[in-house]
Amino acid sequence: MDWLGPQEWQAVTLSLRVALWATLFSLPPGILVAVALARWDFPGKQVVNGLVHLPLILPPVVTGYLLLLTFGVRGPVGGALEQVGIVFAFRWTGAALASGVMAFPLMVRAIRLSVEAVDPKLEQAAATLGASRGWVFVTVTLPLILPGIIAGAILAFAKAMGEFGATITFVSNIPGQTQTLASAVYAFLQVPGGEASALRLVAVSVGIAMTALVLSEVLARRVSRRMAGT
Repeated sequence: MDWLGPQEWQAVTLSLRVALWATLFSLPPGILVAVALARWDFPGKQVVNGLVHLPLILPPVVTGYLLLLTFGVRGPVGGALEQVGIVFAFRWTGAALASGVMAFPLMVRAIRLSVEAVDPKLEQAAATLGASRGWVFVTVTLPLILPGIIAGAILAFAKAMGEFGATITFVSNIPGQTQTLASAVYAFLQVPGGEASALRLVAVSVGIAMTALVLSEVLARRVSRRMAGT
């Protein structure tokens, strides 16, 4: 992308790194929470469901501020993590954390719908043959919900790529360190003559988002066909 300047290129590469790590670290708990909400009955289930979807309801700036209060160097969690050398506030890792939190509800929702579409009788049949709950999940449930996992992961990646409010509140907008694609567009629009750079980044953002959506559809259909063939 020679038509991108150094600052623009930094914003794109940082956004890709942030979105990738946000998705990877969100996926295991996302699957666990989705299965728990779809299949398990436990006290406080509605509370957990509400907390999972809270980032979709709250203003992103509020979510970012809550993350700053919690994971900042003076926060209860951030202060403890700083003692072992882990710092999130005003670091790219904090941008990944904020993006992951904002994308988590979308991931959980996609996977949960996939889990709910699986016929429980298939899982019960495997259990009656002596398979443990974990083995039933690995051999029966997981393959059937794989299209939903793929869709949820790619949706989360696309959401993390475009996250702005929570990220800029939690880690600020430091070029080369925490300035993601969305915050770079905002920064360029605040200076005279920055419209051209902002427009180039908008084009890159649209291209990445469309690619992610198309890839999600292609992979989900391919997995579904393979499962139908088996």
